[in-house]
Amino acid sequence: MKKHRLTLILGGLLVIAAIAALFIPLRTALVFYEENTENIEAFLPLEAGDTFQIIFTHSIHLTDVVEKYEVMDTYEIRQNEIIYEEFGIGMPSNAEKGATFSHENGRYHVKDLDNYFASMNIRNGKAVSEHRLVWNSSTDNTSENEKMVWFNEYFEPGAWFTLKVEKLSLWDYWKGVKISD
Repeated sequence: MKKHRLTLILGGLLVIAAIAALFIPLRTALVFYEENTENIEAFLPLEAGDTFQIIFTHSIHLTDVVEKYEVMDTYEIRQNEIIYEEFGIGMPSNAEKGATFSHENGRYHVKDLDNYFASMNIRNGKAVSEHRLVWNSSTDNTSENEKMVWFNEYFEPGAWFTLKVEKLSLWDYWKGVKISD
């Protein structure tokens, strides 16, 4: 009788532990939340030190703008570079203090940025819907390991999102849409 009771208790504890493990945040990801909600539209598994880029076509001068980011161990997003071809609305004409401004191969670079964000609001272009997400698929950070997806593969044109780096539970992973190449 005692053995049966102990087996039931241990089995119950095991079931509770398994269920709890589903909801404990374990894996870090760049999470795309639907505008002003906690609804996860999609996520990209990333770790501290990983980099990603958001590339969009500027709606006025119709050339690509590349924004480079790094995932910090504080779960912040650090913007470290902007690359673009044309001056215009929303494009910097110089570098802020501590950053460098250069012109290389026909493109303007604002490097050494130190902009930190707990979250970022971003819109998938509506008039010119050519946003892309680029990331490295390995730790050696070579361009041959870069992966890219078009936002339109995952999001409606014109949709708004809040991006955050957060730990997700297995449950979030299973019910969300994982961004992959």
